[in-house]
Amino acid sequence: MFSELIQLIVLFFVIVDPFMSMGLFFSATHALKAQDRNRVALIAISVAVILSALFLFFGEQVLTVLQIQLNNFQIAGGIILGLLGIQMVLGQAGQESEKFSQQNARAIAAVIGTPLLTGPATITTIIISTTKFGMLLTGIALAIVFLFTYLLLYFSPKVTKLLGPNVTKVITTLLGLITLVYGVAYIRTGLGF
Repeated sequence: MFSELIQLIVLFFVIVDPFMSMGLFFSATHALKAQDRNRVALIAISVAVILSALFLFFGEQVLTVLQIQLNNFQIAGGIILGLLGIQMVLGQAGQESEKFSQQNARAIAAVIGTPLLTGPATITTIIISTTKFGMLLTGIALAIVFLFTYLLLYFSPKVTKLLGPNVTKVITTLLGLITLVYGVAYIRTGLGF
């Protein structure tokens, strides 16, 4: 059970990519007062947690209602993960930050919450992980990753200053490679290989 939990934490950490989200968050909110930036971080995480919880509890029912077979969903999810991984590796996953700085704080929080933190890849992984590992382990892994992400957002000025933009980009590139590998694995599983 512990090894499965670690596997899920790594998987969600890679897909959520807290460091990329932190970079975008800091870029979009660096001009805000600390109290306002912290409020935006809380709203962003809340949006991500609520959406994730909905798919954690009702994801399988959504598949049933839409008459989607799990293996087809795994293939589609693998393609999404693969595309996300390619974008991360090529440094294209964070190119929307200029647009964020033009928006108000709540809009920034909503965009960070979804699709950045809880986008199609995260939703796909939640549904597949719930069927494979159960709701409890998947929920615990998500909670740990979102708590870590919230702390990164909350302390984003200090973390950004400490790491610098180059280290953050390297981390995102490495996480992109891992995301791409998970995408290929999902496609292979969906195809029965």
